[in-house]
Amino acid sequence: MGVFAFSDEFTSPVPPARLFKALILDFGNLLPKLLPQLIKSVEFTQGNGEAGSIRQISFQDGIGRRSVTNRVEAVDPETISYSYSLIEGEGLLDKMETVVYEVQFVPGPDGGSINKMKSTYHTKGDIVLTEEEVKEGKEKALGMYKAVEAYLLQNPEAYA
Repeated sequence: MGVFAFSDEFTSPVPPARLFKALILDFGNLLPKLLPQLIKSVEFTQGNGEAGSIRQISFQDGIGRRSVTNRVEAVDPETISYSYSLIEGEGLLDKMETVVYEVQFVPGPDGGSINKMKSTYHTKGDIVLTEEEVKEGKEKALGMYKAVEAYLLQNPEAYA
């Protein structure tokens, strides 16, 4: 098994607590509303969002995969951090045992935030991920993040 880790940082004019509430704590309600062309539904099949919970994200037809399943590893409102593992997904886990995502929102300039994200890919056997595969995953995650950020900027009272 190979292990490949990638880190990114994004700045946002939105404060850390608002991003955390919207993007992490209310992901299942907010994302299908903001991205109905992409996300059909989000539901917990086990638990209700705490560590150990299992969440299934179902995608609209034509997206390329029907669903992915995540396990919540940690949720910490005090440090405004969250981690989860991708444990099921058509096509995604043909090459990987799992993917672990860690996210932390820290105070940034002018009341905004710095969003630190780390992805650790645990591949099967001696499989090596291509730069294109990693880039594709980052772009999808960033698209959801930017949709939530835009919503929060347009709705300053939301998740305040």
